[in-house]
Order: sequence, then C-alpha cells, then structure tokens
Amino acid sequence: MNLPLLVVGHGTRSAAGVAEFGRLVTRVAGRMSGVDTEGGLIELAPPPVADAVAALAGRGHREVAAVPLVLVAAGHAKGDIPATLARERRRHPGLRFRYGRPLGPHPDLQTLLEHRIDAVLAGADRAGTAVLVVGRGSTDPDANAEIAKVARLLWEGRGYPAVEYCFVSLARPGVPAALDRLARLGADRIVVAPYFLFPGVLPDRIAAQADGFAAGHPGVDVRVAPVIGDCDPLANLVVERYREAVGGDLRMNCDTCQYRVALPGFEAKVGTAQRPHDHPHDRLSGHVH
Repeated sequence: MNLPLLVVGHGTRSAAGVAEFGRLVTRVAGRMSGVDTEGGLIELAPPPVADAVAALAGRGHREVAAVPLVLVAAGHAKGDIPATLARERRRHPGLRFRYGRPLGPHPDLQTLLEHRIDAVLAGADRAGTAVLVVGRGSTDPDANAEIAKVARLLWEGRGYPAVEYCFVSLARPGVPAALDRLARLGADRIVVAPYFLFPGVLPDRIAAQADGFAAGHPGVDVRVAPVIGDCDPLANLVVERYREAVGGDLRMNCDTCQYRVALPGFEAKVGTAQRPHDHPHDRLSGHVH
C-alpha cells in the first residue's frame, strides 16, 4: 500500500534544528517513490502538523501513516502526538491514521552514536575513552530507562571502558554530576554524546555544561560529539518505521508505560487523558481540541 507518510517532529526554537528536520523529511521523501510525504511539528516552530495534514487531506488522502520522529517513547510519542492526530481527525472527518513507533532504541542508532563519537575522537584510542550518553530527560520513568538501555547497548562490544548516562533536564543525574562521577572513577578522556536528533537549545546546553566542567578540571579531556543529524541511516530508519505501520507490524512495548501500568510514584497517570500542544502557527489552535 502506498499510504502517504506524515513525519511528526517535536519542534525547536533553533533555526538550525528546524532546517535539519526539513532536510531529513526531504531525504525520506526521496526514498519513498510513489509515497506522498509531508513533515510537521507539534510545537515551537513551523511547519505545524495541522498544515502537513491539511496538505495531505487536500490532495485526497483519507488514510495516513504517521511516524513520530522521536528517540524514546516518552510523553510526546505516548500522548502529545496521538492527541494531535486525534485533533486532526476531528478537523478532517473520515481521515484515519496508522501510527508508527518511535525510532529507538535501534541498532542503527547505536552505530550512528558510535560514528559521532569516533568523529570527535579523531583517531584517539577508544580503550582510553569513557562515554557519557546524554538524554533529554523526562517525567516518564520508562523513557528515562530507555536511555540507560541505549548506554548499555553502546557499551557492548565497542571497546569503551565505560559508558554512563545522564539527562540534561527533568531527570537526574545531570551532566555535571555524571562527568564528576566519571572523573572520580579515573577517566581522563570523556566523550559526551548527546542522544538528540537535531541541533537545538538542549544540545547547546549540554555543550555549555561540558565546557564548564572541562574548564574546572584541566586534567580531564572532555569532548562533545555532534548530534545524530540528518543522514541516510536515519532516513532509512524512518522508512522502516513507515513500513511497519503500513504492514501492521508495530511491536510496541507497553509493559512499563506509565499510562497503562501503575508504576511506583506514578500511579495517578494510569488512563490519563492526553491533549495536543497548542501550536503557535496552527491557525485553528485554541478552537478545536
């Protein structure tokens, strides 16, 4: 089936991040012969999802495969994006969505992180390099646990003596505390690897915090790897998630979802209703919920 593809991103106040999102959508479209493709963001910057859906619906599509362009199954993938799609169904009666799953964790993402680390190592020995994977951080414990899984998968078989993880917001440990831990454990070279798709405010914050730590610890070589970014392997993964959604092979893991399972400290979130963000560029936002 050549269902159209809607790539749904989060959005960022970074012009560079928005531009990179657009380039990735273009790259994905180039791999999807005969598949009408649009990209939209749920908040912070244009183009809003509403415009992307309106474009697809205006071209006569009544069913759309939507792939969330997010790395972990946190609030955006579980609540914000589904709520946004539900709103668009009300705006376009008769329109249906097939919802794909988040991008990670996936072996190709581990390989991309490995390549970003190698780029900043510039030939330095992996065996003498500790790695710090930095996730966004979430109030969803399941999403935070995925970052721990990413760090462990990155450590397996790649020759790093240590791979730790931390978060830049909403969860602990933070970047300075995690760097301090690695330094106290004896690391004299650390690569900070942001687990982010595109440039933005939070990756910039990670770099600033890493630079601040390095300035106060002249005996530790701290390097910051680039974000994953627009690239062929990432575009191929989006296509893979699209094909899963179209074929009905989603394999979603809901065993530790705070909206389905009463996790300690998060019991009140079970069954909580979700609603979309009010996008500043959505002309109808605030009128239809």
